[in-house]
Amino acid sequence: MKTVLVTGSNGLLGQKITEKVLADGVVNLVATNRGENKYPIKDGYVYEQLDVLDAGQAEAVLKKHRPHVLIHTAAMTNVDICHQQNEACWNLNVKATATLASLCEKMGIHFIYVSTDFVFDGLNGPYQELDEPKPLSFYGKSKLEAEQITQQMSGDWTIIRTILVYGILKDMSRSNIVLWAKGALEKGNQVKVVNDQWRMPTLAEDLAEACLLAVKYGAKGIYHISGGEMMTIAELVRKVADFWSLDKSLITEISSNSLGQEAKRPQKTGFILDKAMTDLNYQPHSFEEGLALVRKQLG
Repeated sequence: MKTVLVTGSNGLLGQKITEKVLADGVVNLVATNRGENKYPIKDGYVYEQLDVLDAGQAEAVLKKHRPHVLIHTAAMTNVDICHQQNEACWNLNVKATATLASLCEKMGIHFIYVSTDFVFDGLNGPYQELDEPKPLSFYGKSKLEAEQITQQMSGDWTIIRTILVYGILKDMSRSNIVLWAKGALEKGNQVKVVNDQWRMPTLAEDLAEACLLAVKYGAKGIYHISGGEMMTIAELVRKVADFWSLDKSLITEISSNSLGQEAKRPQKTGFILDKAMTDLNYQPHSFEEGLALVRKQLG
């Protein structure tokens, strides 16, 4: 059985990978994150504290556990904070990735890097794996730089790009579009959402499954992983309102320009999923099914 080390294991994707491993027992898991383990179940895997910005600590942890595969999920992903805090974003998204990729190369570890649709400019979505990236934001540039570092490795590497991940944890450090929309509408708040940005929202469980399928099949190269349905952000929020029978009159549709965000967003991303479906047997849930799973987990 392969040993898989995951960085950022306290995040949404990291915890969903832990959940999947515990349910299926497909790999030996070493979950790592800075600070204490937030996953509620502590048995059935190893937890190790790891600050990926600390190269010495990263080397010591990898030498101790000698994983076959490293899935690197730790990242700064808030587009506006990345825009404001360039150095912190670059250190976590680029320098830490370079450190881990180099260690994996030296130690013969398969390196799986989780990236984003924001490496594209959004003028020609939906995108295939070999379409040319052209990021608009500092966040997108940092993720593309890390992708290029990954691709220059002499060892085995995989890049998994994804889009607008949503889901629920018991101990959420940050929200996502579905939980934000549900929470705001339940409180009776007016919400303004853009109607000129298109995405294919991704259920966190589907992304976790795809990461483990890449391990299972030893998949190399770039893979696009998302939900299968294209919608505007406004449509997404309306679907959330419909699903939980919330008041859609609270939703106001606006244009991206009216938000005045400093960090630019791509207009229309979306992925063509044929490669992942063929190579990995990837089958995403529908958005409706994803919302039903979130509802069930909310209890």
